[in-house]
Amino acid sequence: MSEAAHNLNVPKGALIAAAAVVLFTIAAATTTRLTGIGYSHMTPPAMVESLDLTFEDSPDGAVLIYTAGDHKLIRTVHPGESGFVRVVMRGMARERQLAGIGQAVPFRLARYVNGQYTMTDLATKKVVDLSAFGADNRRAFAQLMPAEATNEANAATTKTNDKDGSQ
Repeated sequence: MSEAAHNLNVPKGALIAAAAVVLFTIAAATTTRLTGIGYSHMTPPAMVESLDLTFEDSPDGAVLIYTAGDHKLIRTVHPGESGFVRVVMRGMARERQLAGIGQAVPFRLARYVNGQYTMTDLATKKVVDLSAFGADNRRAFAQLMPAEATNEANAATTKTNDKDGSQ
């Protein structure tokens, strides 16, 4: 190796400037945290509807989705269907398993006034913003909501009536 590589001389002024920037950043972050000055807070939108759900694996590989209160089966997701629903729920179930939490506590699917959907694990308090994954993936969960299922059935009926000319 050359001697220049071993004898790096950094100007004293540059070191002092770098230290000043680091200290200023720490001071600014601490001030914001302690006083709230400069802190931006977003108020979450109002929840319009929520549904507590439980998910079970069936022996044939399907995922059975039940309402938590009355354990009513609302949907069966067969292998090869609704990959997004499977991925989200498997991820949340894995987090529960790693934390040593069982399946007794339900998950909460929520719809907000702005059209946003979230899935909350009531055991771990983890929230997944389903709208962040695009309209098609959001729709996969939205179909589980009773109001959304009714709206989609009405839309399908309207499309059928438009095609055959019936009213």
